[in-house]
Amino acid sequence: MAYNFLPYDQDQLYLLAPSMREWVREGSLARFLSDVVDHFDAEGKLARFYARRRADGWGRASYPPVLMVKVLLYGYAVGVRSSRKLAQGLEEWVPLRYLAANQQPDFRTIADFRKEHVEALEGLFGEVLELCGEAGLVSLGRVALDGRKVKGSAALERNRTREQIRKEVKAILAEAERVDAEEDARYGEDRRGDELPEGLRTREERLKRLREAQARLEARAKAAEAEQAEQIRQREAEEHAAGKKKRGRKPKAAEQVGRDVAEQAKVNLTDPDSRIMKTRRGWVQGYNGQALVDDFSQVIVAAALTQSENDVGELAPMLERCEQENGRRPEQCLADAGYWSEENAALEDEETELFLATTKSWKQRKELREQGPPRGRIPRDLSPRERMERKLRTRRGQEIYRQRSRTVEPVFGQMHERGLNAFLLRGLRKARAEWSLFSTTHNLLKLWRSGWCPALAAG
Repeated sequence: MAYNFLPYDQDQLYLLAPSMREWVREGSLARFLSDVVDHFDAEGKLARFYARRRADGWGRASYPPVLMVKVLLYGYAVGVRSSRKLAQGLEEWVPLRYLAANQQPDFRTIADFRKEHVEALEGLFGEVLELCGEAGLVSLGRVALDGRKVKGSAALERNRTREQIRKEVKAILAEAERVDAEEDARYGEDRRGDELPEGLRTREERLKRLREAQARLEARAKAAEAEQAEQIRQREAEEHAAGKKKRGRKPKAAEQVGRDVAEQAKVNLTDPDSRIMKTRRGWVQGYNGQALVDDFSQVIVAAALTQSENDVGELAPMLERCEQENGRRPEQCLADAGYWSEENAALEDEETELFLATTKSWKQRKELREQGPPRGRIPRDLSPRERMERKLRTRRGQEIYRQRSRTVEPVFGQMHERGLNAFLLRGLRKARAEWSLFSTTHNLLKLWRSGWCPALAAG
């Protein structure tokens, strides 16, 4: 019986295309990223990546920054961040081989490049956002703000209070004293004997890290005490000006606040910059990523990573960052109840109208069912909260605020699909670079799918 199959011969010889451009199809993500980074290089926008290299040509040859940037951007765009997997991809994946011109930096070179150029990588966000503006993807008519808690490269179990640190330090010192006593008995008090016992170096490193953590907790307690003292001073000044005591509970003494923070605060020994964050799925040790998203194209117009456990203090900084990145503020900004405060409501001006939820979504829907949309003129005696609640109950407010979840939440979902479930790098500075890379590649993907490219723009 003769089967009709296509030819299959693993020993068949082929002549590959002489140009690597023919290895990937026109219009592919790899081609697009390559064109964008080449455009940045030609415009001198990668200058910060060259700052560490000698301009006279001396020194050991290294891989060109343009190559390394292309590899990293492609990796983050397709959800591959591990330097080892990227190094493997440079051997096995045609798009990466094309981007690297068939060169193969090892995983250590990729990891070191990422760590050494965190600020330069973070700066790519603004350059890509500018391209999005040229492509007409940024309107700033309406934006939505939200935050996402992202796990850091650390475990909750590595958190310690000051009392726990004190006990661990005491235990380590006692262990070291015991080892010294045993060695004195074995070798004599004046003789060193053999090499230090195995593990002593590790104990010394642990002791150093614990003492550094203890110093951070003490600094945090002093900062909290100073902040409370300033609040008490302002309260007393207001009472003096008004000629009467303020209503409400009297604030704690500054010294008591400092003691409370010192005893209750925790610091992580693995990543001291990270904080304990509450998410829908429980608690994580990580950071708070902020994104301001344009509802016209879902392009991120401002991004930041903070240590704040909640979002309430991030509205003003994100609006300022938006103005820095885009030259102006949005016409409308939507945010959930995590951003509500009277101070934030006061940020509304002629340039930016705010739509801030004051309660959770299900409570908003319940109030709307019970009270219905408001009618008539706005009463003059409404508090800032009541005024905002009334605006969100109007038909106009309902229609506008409904766009919030449709604008920003899909962006976080897309980032999650590309692997943003935890940061690989430790420390706020490096984690910020990773958050920026995810935001940058999100915008690059939007730009690529729009059909825009630097060559067409230049033509």
